[in-house]
Amino acid sequence: MSNKSVAQTAAHTSDAQLITNKTNVTYLSNFNGSAGFMLLTKTKKYLFTDFRYIERAKSIIKKDIELVNITRVWRNPKELTASWQKILSHHKIKTLGVEESDLTVTRYKKFKKMSSNGKKSPKFIDISDKIESIRAIKTPQEIKIITESQNINGRVFLEIKKIIQKWLKSDRKTSLKECDLAWSIKKFAHDFGAEDISFEPIVGFGPHSARPHHEPDQTALKKGDIILVDMGVKYKGYCSDMTRMLFTATPTTKQAQIYNLVLAAQENAIKKIKAGISGVDADKLSRDIIDKAGYKEQYGHAGGHGIGLDIHEIPSLASGYKGPIKENTIVTVEPGIYLEGEFGVRIEDMILVTKSGNKNLTKIPKQLEDIIL
Repeated sequence: MSNKSVAQTAAHTSDAQLITNKTNVTYLSNFNGSAGFMLLTKTKKYLFTDFRYIERAKSIIKKDIELVNITRVWRNPKELTASWQKILSHHKIKTLGVEESDLTVTRYKKFKKMSSNGKKSPKFIDISDKIESIRAIKTPQEIKIITESQNINGRVFLEIKKIIQKWLKSDRKTSLKECDLAWSIKKFAHDFGAEDISFEPIVGFGPHSARPHHEPDQTALKKGDIILVDMGVKYKGYCSDMTRMLFTATPTTKQAQIYNLVLAAQENAIKKIKAGISGVDADKLSRDIIDKAGYKEQYGHAGGHGIGLDIHEIPSLASGYKGPIKENTIVTVEPGIYLEGEFGVRIEDMILVTKSGNKNLTKIPKQLEDIIL
């Protein structure tokens, strides 16, 4: 979608939109500095940033955006106020959309004060999630990039799997710790062309696999441990996400039963998700199977989330998301069961939602026989 279309879509409730969310600024302008905000009017777009980023911004922002240097306002805030009010007056802005969910109370008040000229001030209207809802529907180019991001993610996982296999075949005198594997994920992501990880890797051995967002520590791997690996990389700005389990010995009957239950729940959801299904109904496709099996209390997180420039985007596969999952959105499907003090199982794939179904962008095998090392 073009910037013009984005502006028009967000503009139906206001004369102009103040964009402060950093990811939305990047999406609209290509600018990804830590300090900057945008103003979208019906006829023109502005990017405001300071000395640290001016040269960088000049080289990467889209051609139809006017760059406003606000460096000098550090010493004279009135200068920014005057410049800002001049632009609002020029475009006859009576209503201004703001991303309230992104703004602190202090910053909201600052923009409110800056927009007031003592006579007439534009009315502030909340446009939270307006740009995010546009971002949710991926362009063909975005789909291509996200697919490659997940491909890199898969390659990294296979290297992690090799490290574990090598350790299992060794004399095991040298320990292999959770934090070792987390660090290796970061290294291989860089080696395979990613510019970053999309979140800190989650690596949990044994009972730690029952902690959905465990932080890897000095815990050493033991033969027989079940391993949870949740990982993602960033490629050309776009995130990937995948969770896989690994068994370092033949799983117990209970482990195998839980694993196959989670896999069946996930596969049922992937089989039936298509454009138009609500987030709550998509979540129920896997949740109902787990609940019916008696593990309702051991599955306490959403069944998936949108993904793109941010690791968590709309839509959501959750009871609180009643809106539709639209065509060309990319979402994760990640049911899990967590038995405190014993072990946990989560299986996560990324899928591209289509009109008639979906396409799984995750190629790493997940049948039980594929994950026993």
